[in-house]
Amino acid sequence: MARSRTPKFDASEVITNEIIRIIERGVLPWRKPWTAGGSSRPLRVGGEPYLGVNNFLLTMRTVMAGHSSPFWMTLPQANALDAKVRKGEKSSVVVYYGQSRKGADNDDDCGDGDDHSEEARIFRFQKSYRVFNGCQIEGLPDSFYPDPEPTPEHPPAEPIPYMQTFFDAIDITTVFAGGEAYYLPPVDKVYMPQVTRFQDPRNFYGVWAHELAHATKAPHRLNRDYGLSRFGNTSYAREEIVAELTSCFLGQELGFTAHTLEMNAAYLYNWLRVLRSDKTAIFKHAADAQRACDYLIASSEAGRAGGSAEAA
Repeated sequence: MARSRTPKFDASEVITNEIIRIIERGVLPWRKPWTAGGSSRPLRVGGEPYLGVNNFLLTMRTVMAGHSSPFWMTLPQANALDAKVRKGEKSSVVVYYGQSRKGADNDDDCGDGDDHSEEARIFRFQKSYRVFNGCQIEGLPDSFYPDPEPTPEHPPAEPIPYMQTFFDAIDITTVFAGGEAYYLPPVDKVYMPQVTRFQDPRNFYGVWAHELAHATKAPHRLNRDYGLSRFGNTSYAREEIVAELTSCFLGQELGFTAHTLEMNAAYLYNWLRVLRSDKTAIFKHAADAQRACDYLIASSEAGRAGGSAEAA
């Protein structure tokens, strides 16, 4: 009698279905302001921040579970610190990517000494592993539970100086006029309402980050192309996900929450349509968002460095 095979674990499918279930409730949990101490990003056991899709996934799980520690680690890493995962705690799946080289000719025992390196091909692969938050572990040093940092108070409808300086230095033209926020590719400009139209100035910077993220898709920047983008089609939906995640990642750096002027059923539907049609989408778009975030940070740093040189 043939023995039934256990279905192979598919991290992409499991993670995508998890996100779909959450969005179907009508929420985007990563928009909730970060409340953990020390870091606005999930951290590895050694203190290095997670990036891309793992940053997104662990941020979402931190918010959903109400964890106050930014640290995540594997079971062996916890054991190495003489700590123990509490009984009954559930792990979170994260992924990593690697690559291997495989020759076009798999006969490695031919013995003829020929160099087949030119025919070798690079194969990328995805693997998954499981981690636990510091709040799920007992016996860790106190440093894994940093005290929350108070959120500074800012007057409503007024710029936040350090955020304004960051955005002003980015080499993408922004026009402040009207009541809509959008990026217009033919003129390569971002259009934004004035900060005075936002009760919470952090929302102003969240929207601005979202629109600047769209501007990074231009051919002379990151040349991101999902096909002809029209309101409501799949290309439009994919680009919206990238902009949302870019705003989330940049907000973790600067202290604001991802935000758009519109947050309705149609916006959530864009996410669901893409995720249901492609289980690898969130991985691709989180990687594009990380590139967009890195681009905006580098542009701002270059702009500020140039300004300092001119002043000197």
